[in-house]
Amino acid sequence: MPDIEIRKIVTAVEEIYHEGGPVADTPLRRATIMAVIRNPFANHYTAEIAPFMEDLKPLGLDMAHRLVDLLGGDPSRVEGYGKGAIIGAGGELEHGALWHAPGGYAMREVLGGAKAIVPSTKKVGGVGARLDVPVTHINASYVRSHFDSIEVGINDAPKADELAYVLVMTTGPRIHNRAGGLAAEEIKGEDGLR
Repeated sequence: MPDIEIRKIVTAVEEIYHEGGPVADTPLRRATIMAVIRNPFANHYTAEIAPFMEDLKPLGLDMAHRLVDLLGGDPSRVEGYGKGAIIGAGGELEHGALWHAPGGYAMREVLGGAKAIVPSTKKVGGVGARLDVPVTHINASYVRSHFDSIEVGINDAPKADELAYVLVMTTGPRIHNRAGGLAAEEIKGEDGLR
């Protein structure tokens, strides 16, 4: 399979102190990383693309480690995660699907075997396209306080022959969560759901 050709990596960190309510003693931190790479399958149909997932694994691990570092370097502080892909116009949705395993398993490994499936989204878009990446708790998808999304995008990407692969992590629930449901301290950890 082709080598990974990175054009750029973009990171961002948010610290949220309040959403109009009381100011939190500890802000919610949310970090994103996007890798813009050349799409080796752009502008033509390739039947066999699955082996490229193996080539993407080192990129996924590098991005996951960088996210943990952006959030302070301690994987145990990470409580939420998600992933996504924006495929340039010369590509197809399936090229974004190649990120599912390398991106998801990388975060779960770096975080010490998180149990919940990593939520995901993808779309084909032009330069400057934005993507809302879903976020859930790392060990139980039904923890309502951690249901969130983070909007990502880059002003000059993806070009038609590029892919923008995304990983996101958070340090906790929405800052003023009060919608009930399963609480993080009630997680049983049996199935990644509850």
